[in-house]
Amino acid sequence: MNRSEKTQLASELKDKFSRAQVAIFADYKGLSSSRADDLRRLLRGSNVEVKVLKNNVARLVTKDGAMGDQAKALMDEVVGPTLVAFAFGDPAGAAKIIHKFAQDNEALKLKDSLMGQKRIDASGVETLAKLPSREVLLAQLLSTMNAPARNFVSVLAAVPRGLVTALAAIEKKKTESQS
Repeated sequence: MNRSEKTQLASELKDKFSRAQVAIFADYKGLSSSRADDLRRLLRGSNVEVKVLKNNVARLVTKDGAMGDQAKALMDEVVGPTLVAFAFGDPAGAAKIIHKFAQDNEALKLKDSLMGQKRIDASGVETLAKLPSREVLLAQLLSTMNAPARNFVSVLAAVPRGLVTALAAIEKKKTESQS
C-alpha cells in the first residue's frame, strides 16, 4: 500500500470516526473468519459498520489533532489486530451486540474505544451495553414528563368526584329512610 492509498484510507476512516456515535475497538486475534462474519451480520441490522484497523493508517487519522487529544492518545496506543465497529445509530444497541458476542467468543476482547472525541475504557463499553435501548429511554422520559400533568388532572377530578360520591351517599340515605 503506497502513501497516497494510505492517505485516502485515512480520510475515509476520519469520516467514519466523525459520523459515528461510538467507535468500539476490539482485539480479534484468534477469531475465525466465519465468527467475524457472524459478528458483521449481527451488527449490519443495527446501522453498524465493522472495519479492520491498520495501525499506521489509524495514526494518520489523528495526526493533525482534529479528533482531539484523547483520540490521538488512543490511536497511538493501538497495537495488534484491531477491529473497529462504527455505530452510526444507537450506540447502546451496538455495544450490547458486541459485548454479548465478546462474552460468547473468548477471542474477541474489548479495548478502549471512542464516543465522539471522548475515550472510554472497556468497562465503559460494558456500561454502555447495560443501558436500556433508545426507545426504552425515550418512553421513560415521556412517562416522567407526563406524570405531573396526569397527577394534576387527577387532583382536579378528585373534587367533583368527591362531590358526586357525597351526593350519591345522601341520596342513598334518603331513599333508605323513606323506605
